[in-house]
Amino acid sequence: MLILLEIIQMLLTIARWIIIIHIVLSLLIAFNVVNTGSDFVRSVWNGLDGLTEPVYRPIRRVLPDFGSLDLSPMVVLIGLSIIDIIVNRLALNIATGGAAPL
Repeated sequence: MLILLEIIQMLLTIARWIIIIHIVLSLLIAFNVVNTGSDFVRSVWNGLDGLTEPVYRPIRRVLPDFGSLDLSPMVVLIGLSIIDIIVNRLALNIATGGAAPL
């Protein structure tokens, strides 16, 4: 059971990094630091966008429109942090045989 929780924690960490890299790349593109005319940048952007857009889409439907400001990555990162806290508490509880407070 602990191995499964460790795998979940690793996947949560990978998801966090994907979102952070997507945020940084979108800022670099917005401020014209990198150009989407480059095949490499365009392929990385399309790959990251394909990974994150299915997660962002339902959140964007619920959040009010802030114009060009997109808060859905922040909401996803907060959600991932909450899930990570729950998984950590479960792992601690299992490791201590139920002696750790939830």
